[in-house]
Amino acid sequence: MKLTNLAAFTLLASATFNTWAQVDTNKIEEVIKTSMARFDVPGMAVAIVENDEVVLAKGFGIANLNTKAEVNKDTLFGIASNTKAFTSAALAKLVDEGKLRWDDRVIDHLPEFRLYDSYVTREMRVRDLLSHRSGLGLGQGDLMIWPSTDKSVADILSGLKYLEPASSFRSKYAYNNLMFVTAGEVVARVSGISWNDYVEKHILQPLKMTNSRAGFSRIPKSNKNWAIGHIPMEGSLHPFFVNYLEDFRGAGAIASSVNDMSQWLRTQLAGGKMPNGDQLFSEKQQAQMWHPHITSMASKSAFEAYHQQFRGYGLGWSIEDYHGFKKLGHGGGILGMVSQVTLLPEKKLGIVILSNQQAFSALSAVTHEVLEDVLNLEDKDWVEDLAKKHFEGKQKAYANATPPTPADYQPQLPSINYTGTLHDDWYGDVIIEELDGKLRIDFTHTKRLKGTLEHYTGNTFIVKWDEKLLEADAFISFEMSTANRVNSANMRAVSAAVTDFSFDFRNLNLKTK
Repeated sequence: MKLTNLAAFTLLASATFNTWAQVDTNKIEEVIKTSMARFDVPGMAVAIVENDEVVLAKGFGIANLNTKAEVNKDTLFGIASNTKAFTSAALAKLVDEGKLRWDDRVIDHLPEFRLYDSYVTREMRVRDLLSHRSGLGLGQGDLMIWPSTDKSVADILSGLKYLEPASSFRSKYAYNNLMFVTAGEVVARVSGISWNDYVEKHILQPLKMTNSRAGFSRIPKSNKNWAIGHIPMEGSLHPFFVNYLEDFRGAGAIASSVNDMSQWLRTQLAGGKMPNGDQLFSEKQQAQMWHPHITSMASKSAFEAYHQQFRGYGLGWSIEDYHGFKKLGHGGGILGMVSQVTLLPEKKLGIVILSNQQAFSALSAVTHEVLEDVLNLEDKDWVEDLAKKHFEGKQKAYANATPPTPADYQPQLPSINYTGTLHDDWYGDVIIEELDGKLRIDFTHTKRLKGTLEHYTGNTFIVKWDEKLLEADAFISFEMSTANRVNSANMRAVSAAVTDFSFDFRNLNLKTK
């Protein structure tokens, strides 16, 4: 009798824990509209997959404030770093086909591959490219691809050996895009076609992601249904076009819609089986992609918000626990545009949100509301909670963005003393010249990085970029020779809290050419 009661209690407890709650799509649509209004997001598209059904795929708002075109479920956005999971899937397919192994040395497929440390060059494996454990620092080297440069893949690979590591190999998580660019080139070498062609032919087309492309330039001219980014500044939104990170290639170049992405979510939640029943990649390889290859300390704020006990990174996927459930996902960011993908495999739930404003918290609020529904969690106003933190954070960041007045102001030398060509081994040439009485700076590989030097103190200036919407003002400090001519220079963002980490001026080692 006691055993029977215990069994009944265990069964009841199990049933209670696994209670299934369907997403209230009407409620979520209202949350989406509320979030857009609260965060001043012009357009958003959302798809939710539940139990292998697309329960919501819809666009909201405006795709482009200039044209007033509306967002619908087929509107293309740059998914940015959500591309990384596609690059991992491409490699998984090649592993399934026996054309490579996760533990192959990178140099076996890219003989010219070199990093700063010869040991790391020799020991770097394919899986290391996909898990942010190379030893390179946050965004290190991104100026080779951001914000849009003229550098080829060969140029990028050639520059890697000059990037001095920020930590030892495999010891620390540090988000890095260049290793995914490298991974994309592994796909190309092994398959015999470009990363772009491989992803479109072997992933997007089989999934019937008919409007999606592996690069903005590959979108047919006849398709005008794509969104433009918007950047908030000085109380208003400014439309801002970028080519969806085409230079990021395997790290961030895909353009997609929520209608198409819903098929990607269904495939992920079905262990690699596509909606048509064919296998895109095996469950064995998905287990590799969904296994934490490196971990980070759990966040106190995340524990308080949703009981995060661990977090890590697999192969193209962020991994954490959410109220006791394994949650996978990724964010993606472009100037003026962000995306978010979330999977809760145990609940067969997938969410993708694409937007054309860079308020990531607006997407997180909607995601948390969906998860709250599915997991029967205590009701919480996620929009207001995250909005409060978002705007307080922005206010604090911008309040501290103005450089302080120098304590001991020193005059500058004649402007001509600072002119000349500086060179960084991994980026290339940076020209300082005097034009119309002003010192100008020209990052020669990057059209958008042209600006004026305003004197700060002594031999330190502040670079004011011609394009203010970059929000990337930077200090440049010159080291002078005994003849008072430039020997070298170093740079850093005026405000690390405001400026995107991919403006990695801090990693430049500029010397007189």
